[in-house]
Amino acid sequence: MLWGGHEGGLELRKRASGALALHGRFPYGKRAVLSDGGRTGRPRKEAFAPQAFAYRVERPEEDIHLLIGHSYDRPLASRGAGTLDLTDSDDALTFAATLTAEMQEVSYVRDFLAAMRAGLIVGISPGFRIPPERAVPNAEKVEEENPAEGTALIRTIFAALLYELSVVTRPAYDETQIEERNWQPDRLILPVSVHPSARWRA
Repeated sequence: MLWGGHEGGLELRKRASGALALHGRFPYGKRAVLSDGGRTGRPRKEAFAPQAFAYRVERPEEDIHLLIGHSYDRPLASRGAGTLDLTDSDDALTFAATLTAEMQEVSYVRDFLAAMRAGLIVGISPGFRIPPERAVPNAEKVEEENPAEGTALIRTIFAALLYELSVVTRPAYDETQIEERNWQPDRLILPVSVHPSARWRA
């Protein structure tokens, strides 16, 4: 599984039923710096093209989860459970999750809510895979950054298989939002760093 991320705000509101509505937004077309290149390497950046996640998002039978920190042991909501709605547009992938009263009694959910309200969990990170080249020949592109802007290698993802969205403390991207509401050139072989947030996805 690969990860990306954006930082922003979460919106959380309480409904009359006692359920919490959590809203979030992952914008398309924004570049994230995955690595500064260290002392001798080149910076690596990444961006998602509009509706890059459309394949699974547009198929309601495909289950997609909302997790804490990419851990399937800490789920918040899912499409299969009827507690996660996804809306895709050219601007962003948005979600609305319902945290039921029962889920709010779970210890890790209480911890998440406390951390979010304290401003410690501020972003969204998608968990995805790039489809095989035989299925989608041009799912991604790697190109040189404009020399006037820098020396980075920039990867643009045109098609990705989305399996989960996670709320995280430190996403790679800067413009994600989560809200709590009531109710290669063509093919480049690049090094992979150890930490997932700095991973160059290949």
